[in-house]
Order: sequence, then structure tokens, then C-alpha cells
Amino acid sequence: MVVESVAAGAGAAANRRAAVQVQEVTKIFGSGEERVVALDDVSVAVHENEFFTLLGPSGCGKTTLLRLIAGFDHPTAGAILLHGADISALPPFRRPVNTVFQSYALFPHMTVADNIGFGLKMQGKPTDEVARAVDDMLRLVRMEELKNRQTSQISGGQQQRVALARALAPHPKVLLLDEPLSALDLKLRKEMQIELKRLQNETGITFIFVTHDQEEALTMSDRVAVMNQGRILQVGSPRAIYDHPAERFVANFIGDTNFLEADIVSAANGEATVRLASGRTVRATAPEGSAPEGKVTVVIRPEHARLARGRDEAPLSGRLEHVVYFGTDTHYHLRLDGDVPFVVRMQNIRDNEEDFRAGEELGVEIARNAVQILKD
Repeated sequence: MVVESVAAGAGAAANRRAAVQVQEVTKIFGSGEERVVALDDVSVAVHENEFFTLLGPSGCGKTTLLRLIAGFDHPTAGAILLHGADISALPPFRRPVNTVFQSYALFPHMTVADNIGFGLKMQGKPTDEVARAVDDMLRLVRMEELKNRQTSQISGGQQQRVALARALAPHPKVLLLDEPLSALDLKLRKEMQIELKRLQNETGITFIFVTHDQEEALTMSDRVAVMNQGRILQVGSPRAIYDHPAERFVANFIGDTNFLEADIVSAANGEATVRLASGRTVRATAPEGSAPEGKVTVVIRPEHARLARGRDEAPLSGRLEHVVYFGTDTHYHLRLDGDVPFVVRMQNIRDNEEDFRAGEELGVEIARNAVQILKD
């Protein structure tokens, strides 16, 4: 079962029309001992005008799902719908979708303008229509001055913009992006993250983006689907996925987190009271549709906790072992009572710095609504 996170924005998205619906899709490669289940009964809906990201490690099935939507492969079972019409058996050229690959597949002997207009020419569009579309795309990606430059003579970031412009020129209903930023250096990749979101906002086209980079997913997406071993584990807004991971894999894959054992004291309506190893009780959020009982694992993000001198009143306490300064913030590594490791991340605010030192016995305060119970 896929967990749909409930958070600000998620409810509004649920009321929007679906651009793409993946219904109980399974994809199997090979047979017998060579049989590999790449996708295992996957269902998800991507809304119109949404920046939707498939996030997960290599081999989790995210690119396979993208290829099924594009038509480069076909599902073993299940269906893929585009605006309500089943496109599962249609070849790629009959689907109103375009794909931007990791390798931009530009023609190095052609100019920027010719690359952008190539697909339209292959569709037999009139010359004046192609010219207008090319000019529109050049303005959109801010490359008017380079339109007559060959693509072999421009930078990697500029090549990426040309590939995007070429894919957007026919005005597809859905644009599929298969890790298109992976070949760029860190600074350029960050710039292009903002550029991609701008393009999606300005065109209103549904983007489905594949990445293994959690920062890319959190930066650009309206919603994120976290995948592992051919399944979608959780779908939600970046904030919901980060603040309220439903499963251990999601919590561990996205950002840093602390795992603690706890006992359920009471639970109702998606919330619970849990007793930590310290004996103190705190409020916690439970995954949607779950009824936690007995012993559970809870997660607390490092930045949702703070150190305190008052050890006895805090819900957690322990000895500070290491202090690691990162400029914008400092990471405090503690050993809680019961020999449990715990990290607190505190922003460095010059007017409000406390000098915590290794070896001190300290309390750990936890922000409201910061404790999340895991399903597993």
C-alpha cells in the first residue's frame, strides 16, 4: 500500500485532475532464474500542471516507470492512462509526451535553433510555425543570442537548456525527465534546479522527474514519490515526506534522522502518546491508516531538537561526545542514556550562541509535532 502524506498542499493537489494514472502496474524482465520484477503492483496519479518526482536509489524502478509512461517499454500487467485514456499499448510517437534524457542527444553539427526545431520539422509543421515555436522556446530558455551557435560550441548547462527547449517545443501534455542534471557540476546543477521549476511554472506542462538526489527532489517538486525495490513507499509534498516519513527506508533515505525505540501509551486519530526510554512521554504523529501499538520506532530530525542545560526536565538526556562546526550550523553528537546515539543540529545564530562542550551531561528538548512513528 502506498502512503499518501497529509500536509499543507497535499489536500489541494488531491482535488486536481490526473494527467497520468499508473494503475496496478507490474513490469517483469526475463523468466525463470533470470526473472526480475522491476515494478511490483505500482499505482500512482500525477496531477495536471504538477512537478512530480520519482525519487529512489539506483535499481528501485523509477526509470523503468518513466520508460513505461514514455512507451519505450510496456507493462507486464496493469494500465497507464493519460488524461483518462489508456495509452499502455501505444508506441512512443503516438503519445503526447516528450522525454529529456541524461545524455541530451543533441545534434552537434546543428545550430541551437535547428536542434530546437528538429522535432517540429519531423512532424511536418509549416516553416513559419516552426520558426515561431523556435523563437518562443529561445526566449523561454533565455538563449536568443546563441541561436546560431552549434551545440558542440556551448556549455553543458546551455546544452541542457537546448534539450529542454526541443522537448517543450511541440507542447507535450507531459514532459518526462530522466536525471537530466546528473552530468552538471554542483553549482550549475543548483542553478538548473531553479530554472527547471521556472520553466514548469511558465509552461504549465506536467513534469515527471526522475532522480536519486534527495536535494533535487525537495527543491523542485510539488510532490515526491519515494521508491524502493520496485514499489512506491510514500507519496507527498516535500515537507510531508521530510517531516513525516512513514517507513524506515524513507526516513533513512531522505536527510539525516535519529531513530529511537518507544512504547505506545495511547493512540487515536493519527496521533499517539509514546513513552521514550527515559520514561518521559511525548506526543507523536502516526502514519495515515495505521493503528500503532506496543513497541514502535520513532524518528526525530536533528534540527527538530535542541540542547538544554536542564537535564532533568527534558524528554531526553545524555552525554555530549563530539561537536562538529559547519559554519551555518553545528552538529552535536550525543550518547543518550541507554547508550543510544543521537544528533542535534542547531543553527549558528551569533547573538544566541551557547558554548556546549564535549563531556557535558545535557538535556535534549524536542520541537512540537517533531516525533514521527514509523510503520515498520
